[in-house]
Amino acid sequence: METLTQNKVVHGFRLLHTDTIQDIHSEAYVFEHEKSGARLLFLKNDDDNKVFSISFRTPPENNTGVFHILEHSVLCGSDKYPVKEPFVELLKGSLNTFLNAFTFSDKTMYPVASKNDKDFQNLMDVYLDAVFHPNLYKYKEILQQEGWHYELEKADNPINLKGVVYNEMKGAFSSPEGLLMRANQNSLFPDTSYGYESGGDPLYIPDLTQDYFTQCHKKYYSPANSYIYLYGNMDIEEKLAYLDQAYLAGYDRVAVNSSIAVQKPIGKINEVIREYPVLPDADLNDKTYLSMNFAVSTSTDPETYLAFDILDYLLLDSPAAPLKKAILDAGIGQDVFGSYDNSILQPFFSINVKNANESQKEAFKKVVFDTLRMFVKDGLDKKQIEAAINVKEFQLREADYGSMPKGLIYSIMAMDSWLYDEDPFIHLKFEGTLAKIKQALTTHYFEALIEKYLLNSNHQTFVTVAPSKTIADKEAKFVETKLADVKKSLSAEGVQQIIEETKKLKERQSGADKPEDLRKIPTLSVADVEKKAEELPLKEVTIDGVKALHHDLETNKIAYVSLYFDASAVPADQISSLTLLQEILGKVDTEKYPYSDLVSAINSQTGGIDFDNQTYSDKSDDDTYAPKFSAKTKVLQDKLPQAFALIHEIIYHSKFDNASRIREIVKEIKSRVEMSFNQNGQSVVVRRLGSYFSQAAAYSEKLRGLDFYRFISDLDKNWDDRFEELSGTLSALAKQLFNKESLVASITGDAAILSTVEAQFAQLDLQAQSNAAERGSKKLPEPEAKNEGLMTSSKVQYAAKGANFKSLGYDYTGKLQVLKKILSLDYLWNQVRVMGGAYGAGLALESAGNMIFWSYRDPNLKETLNIYDEAAKFAEAFDADDFEMTKYIIGTLSDLDTPLTPRGKGSMADAQYFKHITQADVQGTRDAVLDTKLADIKEFGKLLKSVTDQGWVCVLGSESKIQQNKDLFQSCINVFD
Repeated sequence: METLTQNKVVHGFRLLHTDTIQDIHSEAYVFEHEKSGARLLFLKNDDDNKVFSISFRTPPENNTGVFHILEHSVLCGSDKYPVKEPFVELLKGSLNTFLNAFTFSDKTMYPVASKNDKDFQNLMDVYLDAVFHPNLYKYKEILQQEGWHYELEKADNPINLKGVVYNEMKGAFSSPEGLLMRANQNSLFPDTSYGYESGGDPLYIPDLTQDYFTQCHKKYYSPANSYIYLYGNMDIEEKLAYLDQAYLAGYDRVAVNSSIAVQKPIGKINEVIREYPVLPDADLNDKTYLSMNFAVSTSTDPETYLAFDILDYLLLDSPAAPLKKAILDAGIGQDVFGSYDNSILQPFFSINVKNANESQKEAFKKVVFDTLRMFVKDGLDKKQIEAAINVKEFQLREADYGSMPKGLIYSIMAMDSWLYDEDPFIHLKFEGTLAKIKQALTTHYFEALIEKYLLNSNHQTFVTVAPSKTIADKEAKFVETKLADVKKSLSAEGVQQIIEETKKLKERQSGADKPEDLRKIPTLSVADVEKKAEELPLKEVTIDGVKALHHDLETNKIAYVSLYFDASAVPADQISSLTLLQEILGKVDTEKYPYSDLVSAINSQTGGIDFDNQTYSDKSDDDTYAPKFSAKTKVLQDKLPQAFALIHEIIYHSKFDNASRIREIVKEIKSRVEMSFNQNGQSVVVRRLGSYFSQAAAYSEKLRGLDFYRFISDLDKNWDDRFEELSGTLSALAKQLFNKESLVASITGDAAILSTVEAQFAQLDLQAQSNAAERGSKKLPEPEAKNEGLMTSSKVQYAAKGANFKSLGYDYTGKLQVLKKILSLDYLWNQVRVMGGAYGAGLALESAGNMIFWSYRDPNLKETLNIYDEAAKFAEAFDADDFEMTKYIIGTLSDLDTPLTPRGKGSMADAQYFKHITQADVQGTRDAVLDTKLADIKEFGKLLKSVTDQGWVCVLGSESKIQQNKDLFQSCINVFD
């Protein structure tokens, strides 16, 4: 890299700009490919988790979702890799640490990541060939499968509409929160591409034609409209040579008009009303969403880009957020949340209220503007400002984004300016921007932003999303009538053509790829993978009489401390109260602090103090489990004394007597659980189904499943009668739980951090009380099969079926992980997603024996359950040569080797400790995976048949679909009664 100088041309790329970005420990290089016009950004550093992405500027011109469907479709085969699903073949057999694609409001991004050099190159090549040379020109069945198609098998049958994206967006449009967020953006920018739904509106997706589909690819998927990104430890000159020779040298620079228009200020407040479906017997009171929306500068202004992110947290999303408090105190709605979208050219800020009424619109506006004027006049609380800035600063410096590689997050941040023809570094250089924002500690910085962009805004809208008992039927009848009209308009030959196209599509979907084509997908060999499992560092030590687990890892002077308190003595009828306690702690007054000051202290002194409940089931028996209530903090090493003092104050001196404050929290919890049911239905049904046969899952169901939702709903409904008892329960639980005798601590950090924890541990001032006789004595009732249909106003289903195979006489082996990979990415992918039209499907598997099939945003119900029942036959008939088996083995190892941050490694090691998983167990699973043979998969057919014959079923979804199949269920329940 030393040879690279500005304006030098290397392998067809001219180096335009270099920079050192200390904020993310990277050297940055911006190139342009002279012949094709492709742009390239390289962030050089020592991170082995390398990231590549190629993005295209794709502003939509309508609501057909063409760019979303293209995102799916380019990954359905290409010139070089002509199999039907190269993406799936990569999921089966690569060591990727990230592999996906994203459709944003104005861009489409194709990112991959891997720590293996050979694998990284393979992933790049498959993705580049996919975006530049896709098979969608050759096979119109690709649009039919991924977008939409008419389905007709017999001339007498009605025509149906199917398609993966079509069903995905039907699910998205069933969620009131999804409708709200879309309406917020669309309403603010009606004259630009942001006025359209880039994901596609189900009512308009069927307007997409094959001609327009291919025209959009030809126009927008040009190197001249591309943004290539490379991150990590690699030989950049080698990558430039490859990109030039393999792809870009074959293109001439062309003018691509993909510019994004700026919406002129609307002037008057634009009011928009949308409806979302509820069940016919639903109570419409307190079910409306209200939202005030404001356009805020442009995303190429790094200061407002970051400042409004902080302001959103300060005003609305902090537990002590003052604007949120003012709205709730005025009796408007039951949950308030902010949203700030800065991933588009014109970012926008939204103040959202859930569970309100349409009649409260004017009162909502008044309290918001009155409160904002008060903030400008009197000033915001400086302690809260400092705390909010610290939250964002800690997040940016820590750069822990969970399963998302930080290199991928940096690519998205770069695109937030680069896409709009500005410097791609401005958001990555956050230290300078933060320094400017910190003026807020001594000036009216945030107050000036409020005045300029909110109080004096000439670009704002008001959105109402109201419940409707009839909208679902109206839309269903509209589609039904439209399809009937289509059929009426067809001649006999036209009807036959649709029948033939349906047949041809199914033949393509069910047909096998040619073996020679499959071998064109670049793969690794077993020699390329590590045979030895990584050992997570864990050393048992004793600190102040407490057992502690030390994970000796480099954490850049951040201490990660978890305190796991034993919850096994909590009675069954109080388990749901543990989740409420978890949510209340840190958000109510204590003896020393009003809760607003407590929140400020937590956020200014630490990176956060959080509370959680986890159920750690034994590795070999799901009815043996360790329920833990945890207090966790992440904090700079020198702030450990303050963090420990705050934890002590919260766990021992929280007050549970403020009925109005706790009711606010209860209503917010209820609201958030409802959102999770709408957005993550597959998790709901997997947990619920597990509770039919697993003590651990039954416990978890009471913590965060439908049982918990019923508990929190009943509490809200009968608040005046229940609060006094609840207050006593919370106080008693806190006294029982926070006991030094039952504590296991965990510290992730180096030896110096451990030493500081040991020196400061006394600050926790943990109280000891002996209740050893009670611990582990509380048993839940024996689980019972319920076979439930959980009815909502959703237009799609989440269908689960499963059992515990150990109870059926089978043992766990790591080879089952390979079976899971094969079923998820071959059988279920093809049958439930490709042919069934669901957005997703998979298999949940635990070493304790739980095995559950699940589907996601699925238009079907009984058909999907039947597919699960045929899994045994698939396994028994499964055929794969050594090449294919090696792919599945490598893909399974990739799942086992998901890269973890230091915090993630500490949490994983803790979980293994509580589950009694030894390093020998981890290595044993890995050895079994490596030793898996075709005969093993076939033999698993017996296990699968036993599991599906057990017949336990749980489905969340459309009331009409569940009622049509009510013979499958013992009971059909309205979820949101």
